[in-house]
Formats: sequence, structure tokens, C-alpha cells
Amino acid sequence: MDSRDLALLLLNQAEEGPDRKLNSVDAALNRHVELSERDRAFVVHLVQGVYRWRIRLDWVIRQVLRFPFRQMEVPVLNLIRLALYQIFFMDRVPESAAVNEAVKQAKRTGPRHVAGVVNGVLRNVCRNKHGIALPEREQDPEQYLSVKYSYPLWLVKQWNREMGARESERLLEAGNAIPSLTVRTHTLKCSRQGLLPCLRAEGVEGRPARFSPEGIAIDHLTGPIHRLRAFQQGWFQVQGEAAQVCSHLLAPRPGESVLDVCAGLGGKSTHLACLMKDQGPVVAVDSQPRRLVRLFKNTARLGVKSVLPVAADAAAPLPLGLHASFDRILIDAPCSGLGVISKHPDIKIFRTENDIRRLSDLQGTMVDCAVPLLKPGGKMLYVTCTLSRAENEEVVEACLARHPRLTLENGAEHIPEWGRRLIDAQGYLRTLPHRHHMEGFFAALFTGR
Repeated sequence: MDSRDLALLLLNQAEEGPDRKLNSVDAALNRHVELSERDRAFVVHLVQGVYRWRIRLDWVIRQVLRFPFRQMEVPVLNLIRLALYQIFFMDRVPESAAVNEAVKQAKRTGPRHVAGVVNGVLRNVCRNKHGIALPEREQDPEQYLSVKYSYPLWLVKQWNREMGARESERLLEAGNAIPSLTVRTHTLKCSRQGLLPCLRAEGVEGRPARFSPEGIAIDHLTGPIHRLRAFQQGWFQVQGEAAQVCSHLLAPRPGESVLDVCAGLGGKSTHLACLMKDQGPVVAVDSQPRRLVRLFKNTARLGVKSVLPVAADAAAPLPLGLHASFDRILIDAPCSGLGVISKHPDIKIFRTENDIRRLSDLQGTMVDCAVPLLKPGGKMLYVTCTLSRAENEEVVEACLARHPRLTLENGAEHIPEWGRRLIDAQGYLRTLPHRHHMEGFFAALFTGR
């Protein structure tokens, strides 16, 4: 399949339901083994690029259409979006090539008249490319920001309200940057100083992360990272720097017992095991067995023996076998993901304002289920990768009101010195893309009484 055709297919499938979004790209690429590495990268670039800039692309389309936007069928609209993304944001693709390829796609994938519509819209845009204006900033500043940076209007309003217009605009801009890859040195097997030259020998340029002592920011990578010998040997784990910092705030010690109630693929579980020298159980709970299968494979690659996968729902009482007390509990709560938009730009399109309240209720329930399992004097860390007061501070405040045995700690007193700049005035860990050049995370540390 042509790379543009596959990108169009993925965009169209994403409209079918919540399970068909950007995370289906990897699965699709795995099915199309005939694609070259260059074509595979092009597919990812196109799909992510359209999501990253779709609101702005749709604004452009609306300016040149001669009929109501709502009359456009989704497959035709996605075809035009793909071409416009190449025209406006990919310097290496000539306008003529983007238009011609889109017209060819239209002829292959739709009724005969569609090619004419696509050709007319795209050539109209190209003729008026420099005359299409953004909304007037003075008249409607929030609409201007929404279109300029391609974010939903509800989110622009929320961030303006919660952090102020100037800070909000810096955050909007930072979220559109294409993120670099960060990995975590697996310190049970090697040091960061030892890993860097090994990566360099495989043609991978990396440098120490700004904060995390195990982190390496990858500056140049050709091809999938799982093909590297260093990866296969279990010398590192792909993990964002903000996620790495969180484990250092919880800071488990060798011999302690740890519960990770939303383990996912085990990035934080295996990091906690490293900090504990692989001594002491790390019970990794997740509701989806397929994730736990991947977690198990990951622990095998890394050679970690202390992580114990358990299939269970963290928003309900845990199985009787887990009714023990833990020294450390990590709640990496499901959230709206507003802090990782640069990595997952589909969040701009598919996340809604209603999701915020639904998720905050779920997060509170997870904390309620975890609190009885915390030992007196034990530490519990609540973590999200979002920038939403309803999912962060409000969840913490409500949980403190419901659970008098919890005490909120000042993170600055528990994190290593290198991380104290990441603790805000309220004692929360808060990383911001436009300030710290990493994902937007929030974490609150509690002590049980």
C-alpha cells in the first residue's frame, strides 16, 4: 500500500470509534512489512501532522469552500487535510506534488466527482495561500489562539483560566513541537556513562537528560529503536524524562514492598525495581491482560525479577491475595493526557471537556481503593500526565478531605537536589513542556498515618 493511502486509511478509521486512533499506527505498520523505513516514517509524520494541525487546516478549508463545511464527507476531508498539511508544513514536498498525489488518491478511493472537488479546493488554497488570514486577535483572542496553534477552543479557555493568557500561549506553542525520544538507562545492567558510547557505536547520538540521572535524550535515530543491540540486551528502556523523575520522588528502598496500581507496559514498575536493586516485590496491576503480557516480556528483556504482574481493576477492591499493606504505592492514574499532546496530538481532536470530569471521578475512586493498602508511615504517589486542575489539585484536595489518615508531603523534601526546581510552591511535582522541555506531569506525595 502507498504510504499516503495508508495514512488516509488510518485517519478515516480513527473516526470510527475511540479504539481506532493514533495508537493503531504501529499495528498498521506491522501489517505492512513491505513498506521501507522511510515510508513508515512518512506515514507516522503525516498522521501525526494532520492531528497536530487539523483545527488550523479546517480553518483554511472553510475559507475557500463554496458550500457548507459540514457537507464534506470525512474521507474527502481527510484527503484534503493530508495534502494541506504537506503544503503548509512540509517544505520538502512541492505544492504541485501534494496536489497531484491527492487527486490521484481521490481517483483511486472515491467516486469520480471527488477528484474534481479535491483538485478545486487545493488549487484554490494554493492560489490564495498567503491571503488566508487567522481570526482577529483583538476581536476574539481565544479563537485566534485556537486557530493559530490548532487547539480546541475549550482547552484554550481552560488553560487561559487556570494559568493566564501569556503562560497558556507558551504552552500551546510548546505542545506543537515534534518531541525527541528519551530513554532510561537500565542501571541494573549498565551506567549512563557506559551506555552513551554503546549507542554511538550503533549510530545513535544521545546526550544526558537535563534532570533525570538515568535519562538520555536521543538526538539522532535511524530506524526502529527495538532493533538496536543495546535495546535487545536490556540496557535501556524507552521512557519520558518526566516519568523517570516521578519514580525518584516515590523513592522506594531495597526490601520494601511496592504496589503500582496502573502499571501499563511497566515503565515505572521496572524503574522502581531498579531503584530497589531488584530486591523486594513490585506488584504491577493493570486491568488489561494484553498490557501485562507486554510488561512480562519487557521485564524479561531487562532481566528484572521483582516485578509481579497482576490483572485487576484499580477502580475496584483488589483481589483478596493483594489485601496486604505496602510501603510504597504508585497511582499512575488514567487521565486526559493534556501534558503529552506533543507525543499524542490526536488528544487535541478526540478528547472532550466532558472527559475531564469523568476522569477526575475515576482518579478519585482509584485513590480511595488504594488508601487502605498503604502502611502507616508508607508513601503514596499520585501521578498524572495532564495539565488540568480538575484532575490534579482538585483530586488531591478531595482525597485529603475523604481520608484523614493521609498527609500531603512537600515534594522538595523528598526528591533529590537535582529535582527540586520541578517542585512548585504547593509542594507538588509539576513539569511543563514550555519551561522544562519535557512532558507535562503532575505528582502529589502522601504519607499514611
